[in-house]
This record gives sequence, C-alpha cells and structure tokens, in this order.
Amino acid sequence: MQRKADIERKSKETQIKVSLNIDGAGKTKIKTPIGFLDHMLELFAFHGYFDLDLSVTGDTHIDIHHTNEDIGIVLGKAFKKALGEGKSGIKRFGDAYAPMEATVGRCVIDISGRGFFKFNTEGNPPNSDYAGAELEGYKFAYFTHFMESFAHNLGATLSFTLQNPSDDLHTNLETMFKSFGLALDQATTIDPRRQGQVPSTKGIID
Repeated sequence: MQRKADIERKSKETQIKVSLNIDGAGKTKIKTPIGFLDHMLELFAFHGYFDLDLSVTGDTHIDIHHTNEDIGIVLGKAFKKALGEGKSGIKRFGDAYAPMEATVGRCVIDISGRGFFKFNTEGNPPNSDYAGAELEGYKFAYFTHFMESFAHNLGATLSFTLQNPSDDLHTNLETMFKSFGLALDQATTIDPRRQGQVPSTKGIID
C-alpha cells in the first residue's frame, strides 16, 4: 500500500499544492514565500523520511500569518489522507528529542483522531526573550499557530517541550521541527504486530 497524498487548496489568501509520500527518503522540493519556514520543513521532512513537494503563494505582503497557518492546515490534511481510513497498522504514538548545544526540543504525538496542541518550556534562562523574538519576519507565535493547525487537521495530540531554551530563535525552532519529524516518523510507522488492525481499542480512529 502506497501511503501518498496530493492536495491542492485555494482561497482568497493562499494557494497551496502539496504532494506527500510518508514512506519516502526525506527528499524535498519546498517553495513558499516564507524562507525560514521552508528551511524548517526541509529539516522536518529529512529527519522524518517524508518526501514532500510543497508549492505556496500567499498574501505575505499583508502578513505571514495566513500563509503560515494555511500550510499547517494543508500538511495536516495531507498526512491524514495518506494514512488512510482508520490509520490501520500504524504505531500511532511517537516521542523524540532533538538537541542543539544546551537546548533540547521534544515532541510527543498521538494520532488519535482528536486534534490538540500544547507547548511547554523548561529551564527558561535569564534575560531570554525568545518568545517575542523574530527572525526573517518569522515569530515564535507563528510556530504555535502552525502546529495547532497541523494537529487539528491531522487529528492528533501534539505536545512540545523546549528545554533550556536559547536566546536564539533559530536554535529553538530547529530543535522542535527536527523532533517533530522524528516523532511523526515513529507514529506513522507500520507495526507488523498490528497485522493491519486499527491501533485503538475502540476499533476506529476518525
């Protein structure tokens, strides 16, 4: 079974086309108006072994917000479509860490059919203002908007913890996007012990 999805979404604010192969090799062709997000998604796909072709245009002359959020929506939908009805045979849960110097990003995911997102911080250093930082127009708040959109459209509980956050926004976000790819790879992996069964005692995952 090929776990692939192609989705095209057009609105008055954005035009997004995505082609996804969950069982890929981490190959990417990503072009959005948000260069920093392109880089983060390349890291995510590379470490998750997802082949991802993503083409985006949007009203970034007004604000990054719409485009960033809509990319999260479409990617969540693409993963949901590629996993198929019932998410048969997948491990469902994933948990991964990605360190960068003293900073460690952790992602925990449950593909449960229920969309939920939570972000936590541990060990905030003195004088750090990473939550209010901005890099190439990309703000920390955009990360939370992106992940919340992804979680609700895939139907997954998505929890991030940032340990010993850096004053450098790039470092913080890189650890989290890497851990995101690693954890989602685990959760979407086929477990042969499931023998194709839905990974829920309810017998269904919406």
